[in-house]
Amino acid sequence: MEALEYRVERIEDLDGAAGHLLSARPNSRVMAFYGAMGVGKTTFIKAICDRLGVSDRVSSPSFPIVNQYVMEGGGQVFHFDFYRIKKPDEAFDLGFEEYIYSGHYCFIEWPEKVEELLPGDCLKVHMEDREGIRLISS
Repeated sequence: MEALEYRVERIEDLDGAAGHLLSARPNSRVMAFYGAMGVGKTTFIKAICDRLGVSDRVSSPSFPIVNQYVMEGGGQVFHFDFYRIKKPDEAFDLGFEEYIYSGHYCFIEWPEKVEELLPGDCLKVHMEDREGIRLISS
């Protein structure tokens, strides 16, 4: 699989990166977003959700751990934020496996907390901030 790389200098550029990611990886339903606090993981997920036709307000699910959004046409998107969990068993308590094997889009922030639970075909998206420029790779 060919590596994908995006250089995002302005927040407006995220839409193009989101569209390209979705078209380059049309079968990827589970995506794990790696990066430091404040690098823009939630903002990029919001851009992807916009491309998928989600009309719900996309926000970080820090306190509920998972947010559910509805796409145009009735599909679902599940957005996880595992920053606050202490051990992978907490993800089991949420029914994480049911979500990730549902066939719906699942976007995961702080996936390193549940690394051993991620499916083998999970698309790993890495984000870095280099002096205000976001580097996104997969």
